[in-house]
Amino acid sequence: MEQTFVMLKPDAVQRALIGPILSRFESRGLRFKAVKLVTPDAALAARHYAEHQGKSFYEGLVLHITSGPVLATVLEGPRAIALARHTLGKTDPLEAAPGTIRGDFGASLGMNLVHASANLDDARREITLWFRPEELLTYERSLDRWILASD
Repeated sequence: MEQTFVMLKPDAVQRALIGPILSRFESRGLRFKAVKLVTPDAALAARHYAEHQGKSFYEGLVLHITSGPVLATVLEGPRAIALARHTLGKTDPLEAAPGTIRGDFGASLGMNLVHASANLDDARREITLWFRPEELLTYERSLDRWILASD
């Protein structure tokens, strides 16, 4: 079962969009393995965005996610990474399709509500940065048999 990291950024938290955003992932059949509300410090933000260090937008990324609480989550399901990213929509809300999180709720490129791991390596790294192993729960849902059928 694939896992991915998804973070609702401070703009999503401040705009009271936690419930509507999380429900999108649940509606797609993804299961939450871990969820926590945290205000990241600069060191965690720097480790999270290390691949962007030196780029013109790096400082803005770090400042943004340290500006208030974020909701860090680990989602699990078949093709969880691609499914989560598809559910988000394109980074720029003006280019994101209606029906996606950014297409429906996004207001600007700089405040694009949510981060999701880009690939399996990023997911593993980000999950390890934000969660201790004992924080990741394993459980079954009765509806999983309706979601986890082979393609």
